Amino acid sequence: MIEVLVNADDFGFSRAVNYGILNSHINGIVNSATLMMNAKATEHAIRIAKDHRTLKVGIHLVLTWGRPLLDDVPSLVDEAGNFKKQAEIQKNPDDISLEELEREWSAQIDKFLALGMSPTHFDSHHHVHAIPAFLPVVKKLSAHYRLPVRKAGTHFQDIETVTDTFLSDFYGESAATDYFQNLHERISEGKSVEVMTHPAYLDEDLLKHSSYNKDRLKETAILMKATLPEGFVLR
Repeated sequence: MIEVLVNADDFGFSRAVNYGILNSHINGIVNSATLMMNAKATEHAIRIAKDHRTLKVGIHLVLTWGRPLLDDVPSLVDEAGNFKKQAEIQKNPDDISLEELEREWSAQIDKFLALGMSPTHFDSHHHVHAIPAFLPVVKKLSAHYRLPVRKAGTHFQDIETVTDTFLSDFYGESAATDYFQNLHERISEGKSVEVMTHPAYLDEDLLKHSSYNKDRLKETAILMKATLPEGFVLR
């Protein structure tokens, strides 16, 4: 038996994202979502999560979009006070203060907890928690909050991961109608797997603030029709 976590990223990004995730859960195979704590529709997502307890909810830590929760993290932001762009952080990770990163990500987790939610795990927007330089912070947060993390690379050693395997290629052109039926060709018996997804409908916020937008409609349609192959179960 192979357990599958079908996780929808970007919960809270916009109301259209939230409704796409909700519909992909109620009428499809999405069984988990990770929530952004600095987004416009975060509170809306919290209400949805509390009304639909069958949806597992974790935390989508943010470092590359919007503004931080804290106002004293200068190494994380640009001159306008927004988080630095993904490309800049990927290119110059050593410019990021690990002490500031730990405080900001702790603030995001603490806000989640303060809203009365029990997180299942955490991952990150644009996979920045996979940057090797940030691993000490990821380990500290995982241990402190007793939370498993998305397995974002082979360097994730001595840290609890939410699944044994992580697949990030249900995305864009690779989000095919037979994607889930073909999982048996990729995952070994007895291993658990997380599949990253981005279901959503469209609204002004998503079209304006995310370059990955219309393809989310396709993902939503696939996720509401998909079935798992024999021997696979939603965890």
